[in-house]
Amino acid sequence: MLLNEALKQQLNISIKMHLKLNTHQTNQLKALPQLYAEWNEKINVISRKDITQIETHHILHSLAIARFINFTPGSSIMDIGTGGGFPGIPLAIVFPQVSFTLVDSIGKKIKVVQAIAKEIGLQNVTAIQQRAEDVASKFDFIVSRATAPMTDLFRWSQNKFNGKQNNPLPNGIIALKGGDLTAELQPFKKKITLVPLSQYYDQNFFETKFIVYLPM
Repeated sequence: MLLNEALKQQLNISIKMHLKLNTHQTNQLKALPQLYAEWNEKINVISRKDITQIETHHILHSLAIARFINFTPGSSIMDIGTGGGFPGIPLAIVFPQVSFTLVDSIGKKIKVVQAIAKEIGLQNVTAIQQRAEDVASKFDFIVSRATAPMTDLFRWSQNKFNGKQNNPLPNGIIALKGGDLTAELQPFKKKITLVPLSQYYDQNFFETKFIVYLPM
């Protein structure tokens, strides 16, 4: 599958202007569309419609978190409901000195995550088939992408933070969400930081997309 040229250009611009990546990291990111297209033929983890828009809908979307926060080396991150590995795999590429635990309850999705991570040589990813609330480890941050309402993410995240504060922001949940979030975020309105992704990207896809940050 060839990258759409306009989206390829946007990915290149995003990498060059905002993310300090070496050639190896850049090549890892650029390898993802082809690898996911091949794996999606075997195990459907991305919709047929979305696989042709993977650069925008999945890779750039995931990288918005790297625009929001620069994780400190040595940090540990859990990706709840990672699906095929988003946002965890793109973030693990950008932050090779950060440990990522990608969690999903569906085994075939974890199989794809493990295979993709191996094929691009990611050394900082652990992918496990498990319910998020049953994970015993502690983390600096929990990330998620369109997985569940914030009330569920909040409940699943209880007792999952390590208590250390080594990052520019206090430990907490960083979720990628879209649409009208008024009702969903009402219980947390005094603590939530809401960042529109339109301030990072100019594609129409991002006009109704947000980062939701909830310190814990």
